[in-house]
Amino acid sequence: MSVDHYENFPVGSILLPRRLRRAVHAIYRFARYADDVADEGERAPQERLDELAALRAELDVIRDGGEPSMPLMRALAEAIRVHGLPLPPFYDLLSAFSQDVVKGRYESFAEVVDYCRRSANPVGRLMLALYGETDPRSLAMSDGICTALQLINFLQDVAIDWRKDRVYLPQEDLRRFRVSEAQIAAGDTGGRWTPLMLKQIERARKMLQAGAPLGKKLKGRIGLELRLIVMGGERILQKLHASGGDVFRQRPVLTRRDWAYMLWRAIRAN
Repeated sequence: MSVDHYENFPVGSILLPRRLRRAVHAIYRFARYADDVADEGERAPQERLDELAALRAELDVIRDGGEPSMPLMRALAEAIRVHGLPLPPFYDLLSAFSQDVVKGRYESFAEVVDYCRRSANPVGRLMLALYGETDPRSLAMSDGICTALQLINFLQDVAIDWRKDRVYLPQEDLRRFRVSEAQIAAGDTGGRWTPLMLKQIERARKMLQAGAPLGKKLKGRIGLELRLIVMGGERILQKLHASGGDVFRQRPVLTRRDWAYMLWRAIRAN
């Protein structure tokens, strides 16, 4: 299963133990389906919200010990039961996807982080639950990593999100750096665009670095995979910094050479 269409989710990774793959796939399908409900196609906003509400009702059935009607949700119910997964992360994901339907601007960085708390952090928390790593320190570091990765994705996808009428750069920062949405629409990196982006890059880097020790704390495959994920985020930030935040003509991506170097570093860091 490809991860290209759902950021930061280690679906089908060769590093995943076989005993966890079915559960990870079930979580992925739920998240992918719900995200597509919010984003894809030409449906009216209310139709999208109604379908997300139907998924929330299916979660309620699982919570109450019943059998959900959708095959997608039956597979998820099995994963939750077998691995004792917490339900709040699933509700948080639906909350974030519903927000995407109705909210396209964020006044402050705090608002963006609150969105990340529900759109990204649940993924890390569910993965930790699958591995039985649920102590408060691990969860806090995981949240830092996942929020950072979501912020990095927002920086990569400024132009893509603009076409969806979404701007995740805080409005207060746009005003502070005198960058207009017309400038985003035009792909114009003049004026104070670079200082604006460098500020966002530094915020994401600090969060990523704060969570990075979790990659060494966790042993085995999950630790290796997490170190790779963190290094991938670091590498994208380096490319963003080097381009001065020009994501319109130089959207940063990871190459095979990047992956080979990251894997070498991740193994050595064990």
